[in-house]
Amino acid sequence: MKRLTIIFILIVLAACVKPEIDTEIRFAVTTMPLNLDPRYATDAASARVNRLLYQSLVYFDAQSKAVPSLASWVVVSPLEYQFKLQVPRALFHNQTPVTAYDVKATYDSLMTLKDSPHAAEFSNIAHIEVIDNDTVLFHLKHADKDFPAKLIIGILPNALIAKSHDFSHDAVGSGPLKLMGWQNKLTLKRSQDNQLISLVEVKDPTVRVLKLLDGEIDLLQGDLPPELVKYLQTKPEINVKTNIGENFSYLGLNMQDAALNNQKVRLAIAHAIDRKAIIQKVMVPNTRLAAAILPPEHFTNLSDNNQSHFNLIPYDYNPDLAKKLLLEAGIKLPLKLIYKTSTDAQRVRFATIMQAQMQPAGIDLEIRSLDWGTFFEDVKQGNFQLFGLTWVGIKTPDIYAKALGSASFPPNGFNRGRYADKTLDELLAKEDWQSATARIHNQLPYIPLWYEGQFVAMRKKIQNYLPKPDGNWDDLATISNYAH
Repeated sequence: MKRLTIIFILIVLAACVKPEIDTEIRFAVTTMPLNLDPRYATDAASARVNRLLYQSLVYFDAQSKAVPSLASWVVVSPLEYQFKLQVPRALFHNQTPVTAYDVKATYDSLMTLKDSPHAAEFSNIAHIEVIDNDTVLFHLKHADKDFPAKLIIGILPNALIAKSHDFSHDAVGSGPLKLMGWQNKLTLKRSQDNQLISLVEVKDPTVRVLKLLDGEIDLLQGDLPPELVKYLQTKPEINVKTNIGENFSYLGLNMQDAALNNQKVRLAIAHAIDRKAIIQKVMVPNTRLAAAILPPEHFTNLSDNNQSHFNLIPYDYNPDLAKKLLLEAGIKLPLKLIYKTSTDAQRVRFATIMQAQMQPAGIDLEIRSLDWGTFFEDVKQGNFQLFGLTWVGIKTPDIYAKALGSASFPPNGFNRGRYADKTLDELLAKEDWQSATARIHNQLPYIPLWYEGQFVAMRKKIQNYLPKPDGNWDDLATISNYAH
C-alpha cells in the first residue's frame, strides 16, 4: 500500500514539473525560400527567413518609422550619416563580432553587384568610411532624409564576403536563428536555447491541415482558404489566432502591352473585379480592401497628430461601366487577356473567381497557373500581360519609386510592368507621398486588391507566437513548444 502511495505521489509530482522543450518545432510553409543571401532575396519566404538569420542596422516601429536595431545613428550633415553599433556587440553565427568593417563590406558589395535586385537602392552612396570598429560613416551623393530607413539589408561577415562565400545556400548572419541544414527541409537553431525549428514545404492546403491535425507539423501560417481556417477553429487541439494584415495584394500589368497601356482599359479592369465579394466569400478574417501599397496606418498616410488623411476610395464593381470604358478605348470585345499565377490552390481560386466576374464586363480572362519558380521568373523577366502577387513586409515609401519609378526597370528595381510617368517621378522626387499615391490610384499602373488578414494555426502546446500584420515569422525567435 505504501509503495502504491509513493508511486501515486511521483506521478502527481511529475505532472507538476515544468515540461521540457521538445527537440524540434515543425513549421509548414507553402513555398520554401529561394535565396538566403539578403542582397538577392526578393520572395516573401526568403525575406521572412532572412529577418531571423541576419540583423540589419535599422528596424521599424508600428507606424513603419525607422528605429535602431544593430546601430543607432546621427545626422552629421545632409550628406553624412554616422552609425554606431550597439553595445554589447552582436556575434555572427561563426562567433566573430559584428564590426563596422562588416557593415562597410556588406554595403560596398551591394554597390558593386550588378545582378542584385537591391543594388540600385544604394546608388546614392558615394563611399563608406570606417571611423573605428564600432562606427561607420556613410557619405551620400545627394541629400536623403529617409536614408536610414533604407539600411535594412542583413549584415554579412567581411571575411566571408572577401572569399565570395555562398550566402544564398549557407547563411552566416547574427540573427536569433542559425542555419543548420537545408535539404528536404530547412532546419534552424535558436542561439539562446538551441531549440530546433524546421521549415517543411507542404504545397497543398488540405494536406497542410491534415498534417497539423495529425501532429506531423506544429504550426502553419497563412495561405489557407477561409473554410479550412473555420474548420481548424472547431478543433479543440488547435489554437487559431488572427490579426489584420498589411501585405498588399495586386494585379500587375504590363505597360508594353498595347491595350494595357491605355488608362481607360486599366480602369475598366479595376471596375471588373468585385473585391468585396471575394473578401466575403473566400478570404480569411480581417482582410481589408486596399487602395495603395502602404496601408492607412503607415506614417506616410498620417498627419502630424497621427490622424489619417488616407482618402483613396477603392474601385467598386461595375461591369457595365467597365464595358463602356473598353468601348471608349477602342477595344473590340471581348478583350482577351492572359493572367499568370502560381499553382497555389487559393491563388488559382482567386483567378477563377475574377475570370467569372470579368465576363460581364467584356473581358475574356485566360488563366495560366505555373509552378512558383517558373511563374516568378516570368514576372521578373516581364513575360506576362497580367499577374497576381503580394508585396510583403514593405515598410518604406520608396517602394513607390522602386516599383513604379521610370528609372526602376529591372534590373535597377522592381518596375516589372515598365510603367513610366514623368508626373509621378516628380512627385516621388519631392517625397510628396499623398499626391503620389493619389496619382497612382488614378493612373492604375497596378490594380489594388486587398490587405490579406493574418492568421496562425498551431497545436495547443505551441506558445509565444502571434501573427503579425506583415506576416513575418519573427516570433520563431521566441516560440515555445511545451507538451501538456
